[in-house]
Amino acid sequence: MYVFRYLLSIAMVFLVGGSAALADEGMWNLQDISRLPYDKLKSLGLQLTFDQIYNPAGGGISDAAVNVSGSSGSFVSPDGLVITNHHVAFTAIQRQSTTEHNYLENGFVADNRADEIQAIGFNLYVILSREDVTAQVLGAIDPAWDGIKRHQEIEKITKRIVARSEKGKDVECRISSYFGGKQYILTTFFKIRDVRLVYAPPRSIGDYGGEIDNWMWPRHAGDFTLLRCYVAPDGKSADFDKKNVPYRPKRYFPISKAGVGADDFVMVIGFPGSTNRYEISLATDEMVNYSYPRDIKLRQDLIAIMETASARDSAVAIRLSSPLKGLYNYLKKNQGMLDGFRRSDLLQSKVDEELALMQFIKSDKKLLDKYGRVFQQFDSLYSEKRKYRDKNFLLGWMVYRTDLLKFASYINKWSLEKGKKDIDREPGYQNRDTLDYIEALTYGQINLVPAVDREIFKYFLRRALELPEGQKIAAVENQFAGVGAEEIMAKIDQFADRLYAGTKLVNTEDRLRMFRMKRADLLKQGDPFIEFASQLEADREEIRNKEKAFDGTMTKLEPLLISAYAEWKKENFYPDANGTLRFNYGTVRGYSPGDAVQYHYLTKLSGVMEKNSGIDPFDAPPQLVEVFKKKDYGDYIDPALGDIPVNFLSDNDITNGNSGSPVLNGKGELVGLAFDGNYEAMTSDYKFDPDITRTISVDIRYVLFIMEKVYPAPNLLKELQIN
Repeated sequence: MYVFRYLLSIAMVFLVGGSAALADEGMWNLQDISRLPYDKLKSLGLQLTFDQIYNPAGGGISDAAVNVSGSSGSFVSPDGLVITNHHVAFTAIQRQSTTEHNYLENGFVADNRADEIQAIGFNLYVILSREDVTAQVLGAIDPAWDGIKRHQEIEKITKRIVARSEKGKDVECRISSYFGGKQYILTTFFKIRDVRLVYAPPRSIGDYGGEIDNWMWPRHAGDFTLLRCYVAPDGKSADFDKKNVPYRPKRYFPISKAGVGADDFVMVIGFPGSTNRYEISLATDEMVNYSYPRDIKLRQDLIAIMETASARDSAVAIRLSSPLKGLYNYLKKNQGMLDGFRRSDLLQSKVDEELALMQFIKSDKKLLDKYGRVFQQFDSLYSEKRKYRDKNFLLGWMVYRTDLLKFASYINKWSLEKGKKDIDREPGYQNRDTLDYIEALTYGQINLVPAVDREIFKYFLRRALELPEGQKIAAVENQFAGVGAEEIMAKIDQFADRLYAGTKLVNTEDRLRMFRMKRADLLKQGDPFIEFASQLEADREEIRNKEKAFDGTMTKLEPLLISAYAEWKKENFYPDANGTLRFNYGTVRGYSPGDAVQYHYLTKLSGVMEKNSGIDPFDAPPQLVEVFKKKDYGDYIDPALGDIPVNFLSDNDITNGNSGSPVLNGKGELVGLAFDGNYEAMTSDYKFDPDITRTISVDIRYVLFIMEKVYPAPNLLKELQIN
């Protein structure tokens, strides 16, 4: 399912002249922040130069920002201590939790470094360098090639660049596409594989309010966790080992005890996943009228299966808590997207903008010759995509969400790819990916509940048999050929029973053993899940090739559309998010979501107690209640509130992936952690509205208060640089 995430205008490449006022929105590439209006930022409260924020030679404060397994975080000590959100580290906390030691419910505090425990499956990525490799990627691309050929050649070239850049080095490289395929940037990371859990508040603080408060304001969550990074004694990346030593980062953020006030300048540095602010209306229509409704229904169905199983067994509830949290999070966001689109009529506004752009194109013959067919080509492309979207949607979810099928698919595809030369393998199945698969096949055991997985597998089989003609999954259809409607449910049960009873994939050792086998030896095993995954691979390859053709064509069309917008608007646009490191600035401020409603920018500890019912998710822990009663607040009281601040609002521009991002004051000191957006502005991924779009952050003073007064960690507090 392609989302038009890279559509953006770049004045430095496309514009031939002119400049425009900048909005206080946008997730800017760090290398582009010099294009921002420095005098304006300085007047708002920025006290650093742009070079002090980002320096390509190193040394800028942005060096302290890190990618935490796909989300964001930052170093806060010279000994590799990282702060991020509780919900970012949720899986790490959950994987170490048992009914006897339930760190999710009770929290975790390491009194010393020897007590820190492995954050299982977590990796942390530190940026070492960036390089523009556009000329290398596009230099050999023939504009006449069709979509599939274009995609294949770009893929081949980028794999070669990555292989060359990683050879003989203790690094991991990624190439990201910008400008709809107009520019390619190579980022080199130092990957830290030994990450340990240091401090996590209990769920009743870190996730206070649960799904009821998720995406909502007022908010009262202490959404933070501390991790520590370790490396081998020689400084190289290493697996978890007690002999490893703390990583020494180039930079780390000091912490401001002064907090924030109304209209204070704040900046966010993190790794936003994707926004779609410049995408074509066809893509938006696809999301609103197809993807979101189906995604919502599917998540609701999966949640029902998992919640039923969780209610029966507390040990199962712990294992399913992480996947459930992920399902719930996007369920609410996607529902908010639909509500927002209906309320704002955003889709129609996109259509209207494109009609205006077309009128501009028609006004000049040169423009018409250059861009006149672009909308027609987009229309043809999306018409073709609709012919396989049902199969694509369900097949992707089926493999992703059914654990044993996912394991079987990994192993089966790996056995196919490792028979090829490494450079010719499918991306994600090269030698450089071996460790990732070993970790996935190993750590997948922690949350595996075969009985629940079987119910989910049966659910997907039923859904697959309902697919329309022309989009059937052949591997599923072949299993039930000739079965009548009155027998189908029983046959699904029998098929699932045979696979789950006969497979050895439920055991970690057997999974790893099969992963190492040659294909012929693997197939001789006769494992029923491997056999089904092998049959399913034909369907997956069909979809994979269709998506490659689609994506390859988009790399031809998107730059044309970008260029047309640039020539029309002559504005200095910021890039859409694509998972790379970004900077944005804003101010601390509340908002008014509707008539006679005005939200303050800060929530406070007394608000936590107002919500406290003693019943999950509003069950403040006794330790916090006791401190509140004694008013043992130390020096963390906000003078404007006369209370402990908990969360605050700002008009910074964030999205998924920004979770855990450092929120910094004008001096570059940490004042908060971004962890959410507000429900009224869900559609900010498509259009930023400065009046209502807000970032919700946990106030760093609440973090310090919890660590000193509620769940004391004196050694950690001494390690932090608190100003």
